[in-house]
Amino acid sequence: MGAVYFHSLQDRLYPGSDEMDSVWTQTARLPRFEPLSRDIKTDILVIGGGMAGLLCAYELTRSGVDCVLVEADRLCGGITKNTTAKITVQHGLIYDKLIGAFGTEKAVLYLQANQAALERYRTLCKTIDCDFETQDSFVYSIDDRKCIENEVAAFRKLGVDAQIQTSSPLPFPVAGVVQIKNQAQFHPLKFAAAVAEGLSVFEQTKVLELMPGKALTNGGVIQAKKIIVATHFPMLNKHGGYFLKLYQHRSYVLALKDAPRIEGMYVDEAKNGLSFRRYGDLLLLGGGGHRTGKWGGNWRELEQFVADHFPKAKITAKWATQDCMTLDGVPYIGQYSGNTPDLYVATGFNKWGMTTSMVAATVLCDLVQGKEHPWAQVFRPSRTSLRSQLAVNAVETTISLLTPTTPRCPHMGCALKFNPQEHSWDCPCHGSRFTQEGKLIDNPATDDKRM
Repeated sequence: MGAVYFHSLQDRLYPGSDEMDSVWTQTARLPRFEPLSRDIKTDILVIGGGMAGLLCAYELTRSGVDCVLVEADRLCGGITKNTTAKITVQHGLIYDKLIGAFGTEKAVLYLQANQAALERYRTLCKTIDCDFETQDSFVYSIDDRKCIENEVAAFRKLGVDAQIQTSSPLPFPVAGVVQIKNQAQFHPLKFAAAVAEGLSVFEQTKVLELMPGKALTNGGVIQAKKIIVATHFPMLNKHGGYFLKLYQHRSYVLALKDAPRIEGMYVDEAKNGLSFRRYGDLLLLGGGGHRTGKWGGNWRELEQFVADHFPKAKITAKWATQDCMTLDGVPYIGQYSGNTPDLYVATGFNKWGMTTSMVAATVLCDLVQGKEHPWAQVFRPSRTSLRSQLAVNAVETTISLLTPTTPRCPHMGCALKFNPQEHSWDCPCHGSRFTQEGKLIDNPATDDKRM
């Protein structure tokens, strides 16, 4: 099945367009694949054509495994196209927390998994034109020097030469900064276009039902020995309890021209803080985050920040993204649930989807071939759910289910909230999103909203 190509409109910039395109979609050249139109058989079926599913299919195909990928819409047409595309082992201030919650041994494995993912990207990008750049990574705190010191100590305990800085090029004072050298950033869609070459892919192919050993789609039945669900938020409610173990978080990005040149990748340790990275002559400013379906800063917060600190900068693009957040800050990668031995999942990337997509592909490529993998124990989806976030998720779901409003989410019946910034109906329970007319935008829902 051959792929054809299209170019995104490179001059379709905000303002002046109703489209809210990321800088990646404005400059991407992506393949198109035909939809499925017959019944087929394969050894491994990958569901979901974002970066995680694409890399799973890529690594399996390179290993000589018969593999098919299906995507309900277009490759990388969901969350991947809206990432800020950082590749780093530094996922906020996670290592001090990992050592405290899981012990040093598992923290080392988490670090090793992400270091290997970074190096795998580095190797692949030597032959892929995707604007790959080595950059230092920084996590800063505005008001908590102690948390920075603790993270540096954790890194050093794990054998990483982390540095602590007391100043930064950011336009506000900081209490401290953790610096990790030789991390990376890239153009995710240019990379994805190259990786997709030669894969067996069906676009516009929606999975309607999963059964043992097969998937019913809108274009035919796919029989498979093993199935990987890489649909951002898992699509099955009756296994794994993901509707309680995950929630979704929205954040917003502005691309700025004529802003100060900031080298390196910066992110606030606070959940709703700001992030900064350069792409060419643009500064990508992220932030305004909130739980999906709740009130937050949105682009208003970022636009005010630009007016206050970068008054000469011009906004050339703006977009938003959505991240699945786990109970303990560690992704779920592995067997979907204890009673689904041939079904696997990759989800809950906690805002670090590019690095973790490669981790997922590495781990799952081994697991679906019946091989053990040393990192699998860290990311095992069936690990304990007894975390404080579980109670928060349960309360949010209960409140929403009891809210007497008309528009309901078809996923589990929660009350939808209107998002005036993005003109969408959003679910505060699990993060499904719909257009004003009710058409599905983001999963886990698989159907349009109920009125």
